[in-house]
Amino acid sequence: MMNAPRQVAGPLEMAWLWLPCLLLPALMESVAANVPPKFLANMTSVTLPEDLPVGDEAFWLVAEDPDKDPLTYGISGPYAYFFSVNKDTGEVKLASPLDFETHYFFSVTISVTDNYNDVVQKQLHVVVDDRNDNPPVFKDTVFATSISETLPVGSVVFSVVATDPDTGSGGLVQYYIDKVIPSTPDSEHLFKILENGSIVLNNSLNYNSKSPFYQLELKACDSGGKYNNTLVTHCSQPVFLSISVIDQPDLDPQFLREFYSGSVYEDATVNTPVLTVQAVDGDRGINDVIIYSISNSTRPGWFAIGDNGIIRVNGSLDREQLLDENEEVQVEVMAMEKNLNIYGQEAKVSTWVTVTVLDVNDHKPEFYSCVLQDCSFTPQEAQDNFTAYVDEHASTRIPVDNLTMVVYDPDKGNHGTFLLTLKGPNAEAFSVSPGRAVGSAEVQVLVRNSEMVDYENQSVMLVQVVATDSVSRNFSVAMVTIHLRDINDHRPTFPQRLYVLSVLENSATGSEVTNSIHAEDPDTGAWGNITYSLLPGNGVELFEVDPDSGMVTVRNGTLLDRERQAVYYLTLQATDGGGLSDTTMLQIHLLDVNDNPPEVTGSYNIFIPEEEGDVHVTIQAYDNDEPNTNNSRLFFSLLPGPYSQNFSVDPDTGLLRNVGPLDREAIDPALGGRIVLTVRVADYGVPQLSTEVNVTVTVEDINDNLPIFNQSSYQFFVKERDPGALVGNVEAWDTDQTEANNRISFSLSGAGANNFILRGVVLGFGRAKGELSLPSDISLDYEVQDFFQLVVSAENPATQEYKATAEVRVTVVDVNDEPPTLVEASLQGISVAENGSQHGEVAVVVAQDVDTGAQLEIQLMNVICTKAGVDMGSKCQGWFLVVANGSVYINQSEAIDYEACDQVTLVVRAYDLNTDPGFQAYSINGSLTITIEDVNDNVPYFLPESETFVIILELVRPNQQVASVRARDADSGNNGAIQFSILQVNFISKDGTTKPIQGFFQISTSSEAGVFIGNIVLVTNLDPTLQGTYQVTVMAQDRPSVGPALEATVPLNLFTVNQNYRVRLQFSTLKEEVGTNVEQIKAALTQATKTSVYIVNIQDIDSLARAQAHSYIDAYFVFSNGTALTLNELSLMIRQDQGALTQLLQMGLVVLGSQGDQESDQPKLLTSAVIGLTVALVLVLVVMIVALVCVQKSNNRKLRAMKASKEAQKTAAGVVPSAPAMPGTNMYNTERANPMLNLPIEGLEYLASSSELDHVSLNSLDDNSVDLDRNSQETKKESLNSVPAPHPEPEPLKAVLSGRKADPRGQQREGLSFINTSLDTTDL
Repeated sequence: MMNAPRQVAGPLEMAWLWLPCLLLPALMESVAANVPPKFLANMTSVTLPEDLPVGDEAFWLVAEDPDKDPLTYGISGPYAYFFSVNKDTGEVKLASPLDFETHYFFSVTISVTDNYNDVVQKQLHVVVDDRNDNPPVFKDTVFATSISETLPVGSVVFSVVATDPDTGSGGLVQYYIDKVIPSTPDSEHLFKILENGSIVLNNSLNYNSKSPFYQLELKACDSGGKYNNTLVTHCSQPVFLSISVIDQPDLDPQFLREFYSGSVYEDATVNTPVLTVQAVDGDRGINDVIIYSISNSTRPGWFAIGDNGIIRVNGSLDREQLLDENEEVQVEVMAMEKNLNIYGQEAKVSTWVTVTVLDVNDHKPEFYSCVLQDCSFTPQEAQDNFTAYVDEHASTRIPVDNLTMVVYDPDKGNHGTFLLTLKGPNAEAFSVSPGRAVGSAEVQVLVRNSEMVDYENQSVMLVQVVATDSVSRNFSVAMVTIHLRDINDHRPTFPQRLYVLSVLENSATGSEVTNSIHAEDPDTGAWGNITYSLLPGNGVELFEVDPDSGMVTVRNGTLLDRERQAVYYLTLQATDGGGLSDTTMLQIHLLDVNDNPPEVTGSYNIFIPEEEGDVHVTIQAYDNDEPNTNNSRLFFSLLPGPYSQNFSVDPDTGLLRNVGPLDREAIDPALGGRIVLTVRVADYGVPQLSTEVNVTVTVEDINDNLPIFNQSSYQFFVKERDPGALVGNVEAWDTDQTEANNRISFSLSGAGANNFILRGVVLGFGRAKGELSLPSDISLDYEVQDFFQLVVSAENPATQEYKATAEVRVTVVDVNDEPPTLVEASLQGISVAENGSQHGEVAVVVAQDVDTGAQLEIQLMNVICTKAGVDMGSKCQGWFLVVANGSVYINQSEAIDYEACDQVTLVVRAYDLNTDPGFQAYSINGSLTITIEDVNDNVPYFLPESETFVIILELVRPNQQVASVRARDADSGNNGAIQFSILQVNFISKDGTTKPIQGFFQISTSSEAGVFIGNIVLVTNLDPTLQGTYQVTVMAQDRPSVGPALEATVPLNLFTVNQNYRVRLQFSTLKEEVGTNVEQIKAALTQATKTSVYIVNIQDIDSLARAQAHSYIDAYFVFSNGTALTLNELSLMIRQDQGALTQLLQMGLVVLGSQGDQESDQPKLLTSAVIGLTVALVLVLVVMIVALVCVQKSNNRKLRAMKASKEAQKTAAGVVPSAPAMPGTNMYNTERANPMLNLPIEGLEYLASSSELDHVSLNSLDDNSVDLDRNSQETKKESLNSVPAPHPEPEPLKAVLSGRKADPRGQQREGLSFINTSLDTTDL
């Protein structure tokens, strides 16, 4: 390693120093030639990570030169562009990025020269170590495949391949399925991907029920590896695999509908379409052709189906065959796919189709010989000829015997309706029943004309029964042969059918009436023997006949009475021997005798309506005596009575009339409207006989009177909120005399009538009351409507044309049922000043209640205290008082504090003391917001400052800030606004003398986030001769709008620092890099010293004065009390903090010193150089002396080295000298310590010597450098070759120093070594 320029000593010392340097080359030149350098044996290969950043150190070229000549390094070859080499130091940095995948191994030619000999070259193999810098890449970006839906689970669907050029775990690819589209629970785990990239089916597919298409988002990731000293995992860009599912024929077809039905008329022709069934392939992706067929039917052959699914008529239809099957045909339709399914089977499905056969009129009624309930209507039972029997002269409507005839038409409804009639030669003698029937009926032939049924005239009669269809008029005819049964019909006969006879009504018993009536009988013998008799009847008890002669006589004369019966009709019967008989009528008239009074027939109850009704009735009377004689001629008269004057009777005709209109209401109600009149009927006979008859005239009531209310108006009262309550009663009567006309019904009308029920109650005859009440689910609300004006009507139900009305006023009685409400206007926010500024009432909360009897009070429910919107708890609980009348008073005026709570919310409600039970008595809560107004009651206060204010005179300029204060005021607005001012400034000197000054400082005010800041600025230059403290008294004063301002003061100490405390820190880096690291440097210095660091200047060192340092920082280190660190104190404190020391050394710190000491080195250096040259001129004269001195110094040096070795083992590693060295000596200017061991030179028994070699050796100690990177360099050098190279024997002192004990604070400073190549104790 080349040594930096050494500092020169004084003239005499420098002369001795230069003398051996000039003589030594001359002495060595005759001994050996210059030897070329050579690379270390391990400089054969180097391994570099491919992620090594460009510009970073790659490795070091290390060569050895026995001559210690400066070496120049270089790299060449095709791959030399990867590196840049520092030709002086051999440090190789990466110039172009490495890529393992492009060049994982290459060689470069390294060279070194000492500028005396030929360039030494060597091949260096560079091995690039792979890093995980590449993501996997799929061979393709778009994938697609098709798979069968029946693909077995576990089958490989597709395989993808992704490659990663990295090696190791960074090149080991793992595959992932990130997303499956469609994203459903079924598809989430439908596929999985194996480690080899094979995508496997993980669950079953289904084209129809799941999805016919899937899209898989795939990615490939490596297994992770180092990249930029971090374990990273790279993943590829996503690729997509499109999977189409191929549908397979694994499902049966499906009918589009679950149920099919249709209808067709029974006369439909073949191929008539009935309905269409449709089935589709269950495999939607195949849609195979469907073939239809009829696999079963309740009526085979009736229907057929085509390939299009249309069911058509295939044969003749007959609805009548389906009567037991509900007129329906069940057809099983099978739908089969054209092709077999994947199992080799037919894919088919069947469904039942219901076809209803509709009726047409295709049958005519037919005749059957059977009993209806037993008829099966088979062709065997069909018949058109029937036989019957009947007696001759049978009575009308007598059915003929032995006829079992049934007519049947199988058609439906009107089509099966038929008419029955009779035709044929004897049709007029008979009739048929029924005349009309539907479907089926039993037929009867009845005798219609018994006279025509005569055996003597015709023993067999013929009729035709015709059954005709009522719609089609088709008919069937059945012939009925009726055999007449003969009877004995020849009987005796009288010459005439009527004989009129007479006899006095007072004739005696046995008197002859007649003896001239005789019967004739054509029959002879016993059949002609006639016996006479009177048949039972009216008069047989009065008269009798002789059975043989036929003479008629009076049997009992006492029973004769013409008035009781004037004429007797007796049946005289003549019976022959065969039992046949004939009769004749005897009309016997009784001749009149006046022995009977008139008789009135019937009863007379006459009903007429009043007013408009008239009595017009004739009294029916007769006299049993001979008509048209005085004995039977009648005279009518009206006997006097209560209401007889209202009537008249005609004396001859007996016609009874009313004289004028009758009024039911004028009749005594107890009579019920009935008037009883007595009519006398008399004859003109002698003696005159008479009879009286009562005629009852009932005058019927008509509704000619309106109901009448007992009051023209009604006033009722009802409480609100009382559902079902009775409101009141209205009464009315009607003077009509019948219940029908005086029955009263009530109705209600008017606004709000639907809120009431009016129920009528009968009080008595013609009287009723209406009960007015509320429905059970309706109550009135006084606040909505306090009265109802209604109209009640009374009317007769018989007629609603006329009715009576009365007014009804229903007053709603208020019930305290409504909750009170707070008046919103009374809850408007108010403001109250704090700190006893206000007293008494500040607000009134007003409530209202729509109820009339409300008694309200205001209640305080809660108090909410907030400050800037934050709940402050109960701080303001007692500040305000709310009384029952709603007045809000200040309760604790002095306690109101804006700073504790700036807003008080009183939560209040209104309470009605008179609210009826069961109703809500209180209002909803309301909030009265009281804003607390700030009063200037808080004094500003200063915030504590941890900063020490220091005035460094050489740094401070006018208008520059030198200090600051911060203050707050708990008040708000102008009350909390602070203005800073400077009250006074005193200067306190070092000896404690205080001197007031003015005009040096001024203060400005600003604010930030509620904190006011006062910045103190220097107005003019300060006197540099004054050393002490400026005490500035700052006042903070608020600015209230009203009232006096409040203020606070604080003294500030501004410490002045003498320039003697300025310390210089030298760094091995340039000022630009120092400037970049200045904050870290300040932080490390602050950590070590616990002071405030003030940096004055950062500058480069002049190149003539450079040793190891290239730049410096001038700074002050000031404590909070204004005292500053000296150089020695700073050095001691840095050494005591190893962490800060390490940081500073890493940032290039090499020397601590004062500015004056280091600036004085340059003239000394120049002086030493001049003296050295002068001494060189006389060097030849003292060669012998030098040789002698060298021998002596060599011995002394060995002794000192041995002692240094002992001392080094006692000295802590990593201790840096705290002060710069004195030029030309082995002493430091402050502690006179050895620069290497940091020990006093007295301990090393240093003896002054004039030996140049010794001077050179000692002077080299000033060229120490702190090499933090040596270990890393040595590590890289060692890594160039895995085969260890032989090392030269270690230099003894270096070996001792490397094994010295640890730092006294217990820390071994690794990575810090101190090298002085001039101090060699090998020869020891």
